[in-house]
Order: sequence, then structure tokens, then C-alpha cells
Amino acid sequence: MAAMEVEVEVEVIESPNPIETSIPAFKIPPEIISDEEMELIESAFAMAFAPKTTSFISSSTSLLQFHPNPNPNPNSVSLLSKRNYSTSCGVGDIEDGIGIRKKRVNNNESFLYRFRRKTGLFVTDITSTEWCEKQKEFYLVCGKPKATKAMKAGSARHAVLEEEVITRVEVVVRSAEEHWALKMINFIYGTNQLLMDGLTRELPMIGFAEGVCVVGIIDEIRMTECVPMLVETKTRSTNSLPSEPQQRNGRLQLMCYKYLWDNLLANPFPSQKFLESFLLKPDYELSKEIQETAIQAGLPAPRTLNDVLRRYEYVCSMLPKTCDELLLRYEYQEDQCLIGENQFLYESDWVTDQIRSSIEFWKGDREASYVAEDERWKCKHCKYASRCPVENIVPSEEA
Repeated sequence: MAAMEVEVEVEVIESPNPIETSIPAFKIPPEIISDEEMELIESAFAMAFAPKTTSFISSSTSLLQFHPNPNPNPNSVSLLSKRNYSTSCGVGDIEDGIGIRKKRVNNNESFLYRFRRKTGLFVTDITSTEWCEKQKEFYLVCGKPKATKAMKAGSARHAVLEEEVITRVEVVVRSAEEHWALKMINFIYGTNQLLMDGLTRELPMIGFAEGVCVVGIIDEIRMTECVPMLVETKTRSTNSLPSEPQQRNGRLQLMCYKYLWDNLLANPFPSQKFLESFLLKPDYELSKEIQETAIQAGLPAPRTLNDVLRRYEYVCSMLPKTCDELLLRYEYQEDQCLIGENQFLYESDWVTDQIRSSIEFWKGDREASYVAEDERWKCKHCKYASRCPVENIVPSEEA
């Protein structure tokens, strides 16, 4: 595969006078491609070639203020929160705005080490390999393709739904420790809202699968008969349901969230492994601003990352078991009407096998596989098709 390989490494530099920077609006990934991942890579590439003076810029992460909407949309699928509090949106990953330098690429290093050693795997990293591992390999090595009109429309729709219940507030993040602390605070906020109001949205998850840290953002969790149900809303540029492989991919995304949730409930969060994975200092003292935010979330006056981590462990151990039924919704982008819903049962063995297979690819235990022969119509929609050696491309199906 003839392609320019570029790798970036994040170097966190604490500045005594951090500069607040704006970050792009939060985007929920429409269907297959992860916008969170795209923002991450785009920021890394931009900063890698920036002047040295930018290496000392600290990052800022948007917080979200949940609030009642004075003009609610009666057609919205979401109930509105009746309680005020702020929470992190989790979009400002470690690479965003913090000093970054170029590093020589070692092709013998795994994709997990080269691209995710400072962030952990995203759930969309798992779902994208289920769609096509070879496409994911091209994406990592060659860079993201240009966002399509449909992708932008999907992100815009999710932003509208988000604004029904939340308002962003900027919080300066000076280090990797504060980045992860803010994600955990956001999780605690969200679970509190779920238990009190019966609904939460954009809930960040930090868990482990097959010994690897996996993170994701759950679109929505709603209480049904006192049991949490996980919900994912996808937008469509055509007023029809997607093909079965694409619906299967959406089901996998929801199952990955439930897998992480159930693991947090069943097993103590591996705090020491988490700290070692990202070389974090447990005694790192958080900024006063983050400490105040944590207190609002119900944490008992946390001072360090370790204080937040202990509370995160406790909250995870007290999580209610989620419903085995998951809900995947499809909306038409043009008028936001409901195209259809797919309520399905969680398949523990299947999702475990999918996660294990994906992590084998990420760890470099095997080469990337090509898409199955009976699904090679996907290649007609792939931006890397001209570079891919796969043969026997079949006529396109509706995606």
C-alpha cells in the first residue's frame, strides 16, 4: 500500500498561565464515521505543523449546562431535564490544543500504540472495523476523507437535539489528568440526571475490554419501568431504512455501550491499570475551576485526580443494570421525521467476539481483513477504493 504515513505524539506541557481556546462544536458521529475521531486526527495534524509557540497552548473543554427548554419541540423523542447542572461534553480529547510534536513512524508498532495510546480506543473504532478493517487501515494511514453533505447534516441534527437540554460552558484543561477527570465528572453528572429525571444524553463511558481502555459517548439513556434503556438515533439522507449490514453496525455500537456499562457494574474499575495506561499522576492537583465543577456534580470536595477516580469507582459499582433490549432509531434528515425503529436484544457472545476481533486488529496480532465478498458493494461507497487491492467489487446496494 503506497501511502504517506504520519504519526503524531502528544506532549503535555503545563503552563502557569493557560490560554483558553475554543473547540469545535460537539458532533455525534452519523452512522459509520466517527466525527469525534475526525476532530481528534484533524487537530493532531494541524498542530503537528504549527509554529513552536503553539506547543504551550492549553486546551479547553466545553461543559454542558442542562436546563429546561422554554420552547420545547413536542415532536422531540427526548424528555427535557427539570434540573440545572453543568457537565462536560467530552469532545476535547487530550490531543486537542495541547503541545504536539512529530515523531518518526515505526511501521512495526501496532495501530493501537501509534494512534490510540493516549486516548484509548473509541467505540467507533470497533464499529468501523466491523464495517471494513481495510477501510479503517487506510483511514488511519492516509487520513480522513472529506466530510459529506449527509455527514454534516447528521451532525447538525444531533446539535439541535443537544441544544434542547444543554448549554455549553468553557473550562480550561491544563493536562491529561484534568482531561480524564472531567470525563469522569461528566459521567457522574449524567448518571445522577438519569436516576433523578429518567433521562440523560451524551454520556461518556470509560471502561476496559480485553485489557484495552475503550471510551465512547452514549447518545441517550432513558428509564423504562425503572430500568435504563440505551438509545441511539441515526440520521438518514434518504427516507428509507439502511441496508442490513449498516443496521447491524448500528446494533453493534449500542451493544458495545452496554458491554462497557455491564462491565463497570460487574467488575471494579481497574484504576491502577487505567493510570498506568496513560501515565497519569494520581496525586495531580486539579484546578480550582474543575474542583468547583466536581463539587456541583456531587463529589465531596475533590482535590486530585485520585479523588475523582475513587468517586468514579464508587458510582460505577452502584450503577443499575441496563435493559437487555436496546433501541436504534432512524430519522430523515430533511424534516426529522421518524423513518423507523429497531428494538433488539443484546447478544453478549456476539458483541464479545466482535470486540475481541477488532482489538486483535488494533494490537497488530493479524493483518487487516477485507470486507466479506457478499458485502463488497460497500466498496462502491469507499473513498479509498481506488487504492485498495480488493477484487470482485459487486454492484452497489443502498446504504
